[in-house]
Amino acid sequence: MTNREAQIFQWIVENPMISQEELAAKAGIARSSAAVHISNLMKKGYILGKGYVTNGPSYCTVVGGANIDIGGVPDAALVDRDSNPGKTILSLGGVGRNIAHNLRLLGADVKLVTAMGDDVYAGQLTESCRELGIELQDSLRVTNESTSTYLYIADENGDMKLALSDMRIYEHITPEYIQTKLELINRGRLVVIDTNIPACTVECICEKSKSPIFADPVSGKKAEKLLPVLDKLYAVTPNKHEAQVLSGVSIAGDADLERAASVLLEKGVKNVFITLGERGVYCANETQQFLLEVEAARAASTTGAGDAFMAGLALGYMKRLGIREMAQLGIAAAGITIESAQTINPMLSAAEVEKRAGIELL
Repeated sequence: MTNREAQIFQWIVENPMISQEELAAKAGIARSSAAVHISNLMKKGYILGKGYVTNGPSYCTVVGGANIDIGGVPDAALVDRDSNPGKTILSLGGVGRNIAHNLRLLGADVKLVTAMGDDVYAGQLTESCRELGIELQDSLRVTNESTSTYLYIADENGDMKLALSDMRIYEHITPEYIQTKLELINRGRLVVIDTNIPACTVECICEKSKSPIFADPVSGKKAEKLLPVLDKLYAVTPNKHEAQVLSGVSIAGDADLERAASVLLEKGVKNVFITLGERGVYCANETQQFLLEVEAARAASTTGAGDAFMAGLALGYMKRLGIREMAQLGIAAAGITIESAQTINPMLSAAEVEKRAGIELL
């Protein structure tokens, strides 16, 4: 479906009794144009008949960061305290926004709850989300504040070596604000959170959400925000360091991975996915634990791989797949992502993920 069709379909899912005139007004188009989009949705099978009976997965909500990424990749090995020849990359980022972007490329309907300033970066983020079909109407625009910025330096292989982030604006995503968005969150198929938002807001979502919660720990320090709410998480995707923080287990080998995952399960997490970079993912739930290895691949940049992995997991859940198939979709999405120097690979698609994972998505 096109971005405009996705937008109209979302409004119909939220209000099956909405009229063509109301749809046209919301979209800023003529009623006849709205009728054409509805006809196309019916032909494609998303709308089954009169009364706007719909078919297909409902939306997922993402609560987290949206910022500008400014990156640098040197031509050769980094030299400390010197100017290194290389190239710079300016892109739209933020863990939450990246996950939402990947989900849209995979065909999912997404509503993003984030906070932005009143600067030019906010305008760029807003326009991009509009073009992608990511709903932003429940996000905050904060006057006299700067949009979040993430600055990183990678090594010659594309692996991040150093980063600095200015994400103070997310303090405006308070529990009080989230309380006004609970209906939005609870009506979705799932909610993805990243820990750029305040700890009290993480707790509020986890206590109040009726939708399954997928959590991205973001970093070792920010992962600590999840410690009080592990029993509320349907899925969590820590890397090895973050898994150590969450479980209290020092991970040196495969036996430690099993121990760490078991601790997280005992603490109440339903599904654990410990990402191990080029090696693969260690997966665990109450019935099985296993290491899902991946084939070695040349990476243009590993930045953004975790965001794509989370999007693949979410897609798998929305398609009602099990833990192994979810992880396979996540790995496939991450594999496509690292083939591009961009944080988001525009070539990502449900069809390509399905092909690489060897899973037929219905």
